Amino acid sequence: MTYVLALDQGTTSSRALLFDAAGRIHGVAQREFAQHFPQPGWVEHDPEDIWASQCAVARQVVAEAGLNASGIAAVGLTNQRETTVVWDRRTGQAIHRAIVWQDRRTAGLCDRLRAAGHAELIARKTGLVLDAYLAGTKLAWLLDNVPDARRRARAGELAFGTVDSWLLWKLSGGTLHATDATNASRTLLYDIHRQDWDDELLALFDIPRALLPEVRDSSGFFTRTTAILDGAALPVCGVAGDQHAALLGQACTRPGRVKNTYGTGCFALMNTGDTPTASANRLLTTTAWRLGGHAQYALEGSVFIGGAVVQWLRDGLGLIRQASEIEALAARVPDNGGVVFVPAFVGLGAPHWDAYARGAVFGLTRGTTAGHLARAALEAIAFQSADLIAAMQADSGLTLSELRVDGGAAANNLLMQCQADLLGVPVVRPRVIETTAFGAAALAGLAVGVWPDLDAVGRTWQVERVFEPAMSRDQAEALRANWVRAVGRAGHWIDPADGAGA
Repeated sequence: MTYVLALDQGTTSSRALLFDAAGRIHGVAQREFAQHFPQPGWVEHDPEDIWASQCAVARQVVAEAGLNASGIAAVGLTNQRETTVVWDRRTGQAIHRAIVWQDRRTAGLCDRLRAAGHAELIARKTGLVLDAYLAGTKLAWLLDNVPDARRRARAGELAFGTVDSWLLWKLSGGTLHATDATNASRTLLYDIHRQDWDDELLALFDIPRALLPEVRDSSGFFTRTTAILDGAALPVCGVAGDQHAALLGQACTRPGRVKNTYGTGCFALMNTGDTPTASANRLLTTTAWRLGGHAQYALEGSVFIGGAVVQWLRDGLGLIRQASEIEALAARVPDNGGVVFVPAFVGLGAPHWDAYARGAVFGLTRGTTAGHLARAALEAIAFQSADLIAAMQADSGLTLSELRVDGGAAANNLLMQCQADLLGVPVVRPRVIETTAFGAAALAGLAVGVWPDLDAVGRTWQVERVFEPAMSRDQAEALRANWVRAVGRAGHWIDPADGAGA
């Protein structure tokens, strides 16, 4: 039996998984890496930590499975998106820590571009809302703030990439500077209609074209790497941003199908087919994937703080020792006791796009317990996701029949039931919830014939559990009304002149 190796590079950890042709997992390795917070609202990673951790888990899972090169048909790569790296082409050394997608330092630049009337141009070409979340302003900040970076960029000495490009460079031994269409579509620099870098946008952000990677299909040969099995060259044949990979891994290959990934953040995507659907409700229009030169598209809503709120309860408050304990703690109480938690630690994503919101807890009384806070934290994840789904239905004109879920927090039964109650539709959890990694494996496997087509990939998807709504619509709407009130009070909390990215 041969396997496909998936490299899943996430925001807080790097993972590697082995899949067989039936979509079953045959090995998992994971390693966390350091998070850096140099100022409030700033989030950074050391690119070498990303590479070292990803390389280590790839070697570990292959070694533990006892595989050699003949046992691995291909390698697929999926990654945290928008996180921005710039490195020296000659030395391979990053010129600064990676600026993470959660980072808000460029909120002020976004405000200025918006005030100058550029938001409509950006939305029309890229499908994106002008926000510090995306990579273009992060790249501009690096060029403006790292000494001599802009001159070196114009001279062709530097390379820019999202995390996929950085890892492809390292996997190829510094011979390949490339990305795929899904990651390119998250930069504010890429025309999703023409499927190419856009000179007008490059001029707007003052980005030299010499910095940019080649854009390729999401499935196809990228490079061979000897970094995983010493002396053996494994083909890397699939690349996609994590949420695009999860959409494929959830078998959402037809228009109207929706998945939500519950990770550090939460990301809901709806397949909209061959035509980009412009959003009137502040969602993103994005490339779902590109195969054989043909792009499919999706609507996307992004929640910046999803599972990360549970990490904060663990690391910041010490309410739990392990993230998995949150469900039992929240289940100690029958409801939230009137507590509403808005986890806007780095602002609010879609559909609010408020870079100046900050985290807040409302409704505290002397009777509030750790259980109420834990339950409110889980509900906050579901509330934010429900906001996305409502906007998505309004944009598409489609009524949601079910929500397919994945990601680490999708294993939390209480959270999934809460999500079903708020949405009023079934929440469907697949047997394999590692759909992000499987999507990367599928893209690689499609390129080498492990799966002949997307339908064959879809046939591997199986249901593990369905969560049916159990709450009256009146009760659900009352809860959502409290949430909306709390979001309004947490919004615009800091003065742009005092904080995030002035």
